[in-house]
Amino acid sequence: MQKPELIELPKIVDPRGNLSFFEYPKQLPFEIARTYWIYDVPGGEIRGSHAFREQQEFIVALSGSFDVVLHDGKDELRFSLNRSYHGLFIPNLFWRSLENFSTNSIALIVSNKKFSHLDYIRDFEEFKNLKNGF
Repeated sequence: MQKPELIELPKIVDPRGNLSFFEYPKQLPFEIARTYWIYDVPGGEIRGSHAFREQQEFIVALSGSFDVVLHDGKDELRFSLNRSYHGLFIPNLFWRSLENFSTNSIALIVSNKKFSHLDYIRDFEEFKNLKNGF
């Protein structure tokens, strides 16, 4: 089973402004099928709160900061994303929530699957039962 991984992205430093990027297969373990972003999150709000049966994601804080809280059915992991040259790979079957958004933060998410509501697991107890074999 794959594990979540914080991946350092290339950072090209330039006095005119820095540049970072990611590509498959060098930084990403999957080809991109969908891209979306989350922004203008009101203070105290939480995004996500679901898992995917098949979809994998890669999340980058393009601006500002936020926390990604992951659960594998038994244990919780927390990653603080606050640099645009770090990205978090999240395999399928990990419960995820994004929280503690700073003002003007932007979360860029790329995925290996197109949107399908059938891939979502939105009930945490159902997720835990699936992960733990109940």
